[in-house]
Amino acid sequence: MRNVIVTGGSRGLGLGISLGLASSGFSVHAVARRQTAELSEAIDRAAAEGRGAVRFHCCDLADSAGLGPLVKAIRGEVGPIYGLVNNAGIGTHGLASQIKDDEVAKLIALNVTAPILLTKHVLRSMLTQGQGRIVNISSIVSMTGYSGLSAYSASKAALNGFTRSLAREVGAAGITVNAVAPGFIATDMTDGMSEQDRSRIERRSALRRLVDIKDIADAVDFLMSDKGRNITGTVMTVDAGNTA
Repeated sequence: MRNVIVTGGSRGLGLGISLGLASSGFSVHAVARRQTAELSEAIDRAAAEGRGAVRFHCCDLADSAGLGPLVKAIRGEVGPIYGLVNNAGIGTHGLASQIKDDEVAKLIALNVTAPILLTKHVLRSMLTQGQGRIVNISSIVSMTGYSGLSAYSASKAALNGFTRSLAREVGAAGITVNAVAPGFIATDMTDGMSEQDRSRIERRSALRRLVDIKDIADAVDFLMSDKGRNITGTVMTVDAGNTA
């Protein structure tokens, strides 16, 4: 059973990705600061289905010193790591002229620094095995922009650049690196939007709707599978045609 690490896997999009990968037969290692009731249910559900598995690993991704030991512990417990999904992130709202300095620092630490450093540690296992899959969760606002999300947009644009460059760096070793850029979905990240804003986004989309968590999970599952073996260095947009 191939081992895949999913950050922010205790709720929302990360939990959906974890469930999707487990259903496809992967052994998923969900990383988060705490185990939620939803994650506990997912662990039990995966065990009952008997195809894949979900395990919880406690880690504060903002603590860079803990990332190496986290990967070492997982490798020591289950062996080689096949995949990594850098999903954890925060979407701090605020005008660029008003956002607090510490909020920007926290956002960059979790959305940019943590994925890069965690990837560094995971790559060592992948390079040894001569195979691997890395999927970074970006956002359409990294390309389109959105008022009040300038810092968040910048962090996701950085992740896109990291994706493309790393794909060239490790491709010869049999490792693919891609990003999935979701449109606006119904998660904690969009709870701050008014109903008017949500309706406007739906009307602007070619399919006249928002995407679901399952849509993003399915895209990640595809890139992790053998069907995605020749796709690398791409940013896959899943937004119901919002950017069409």
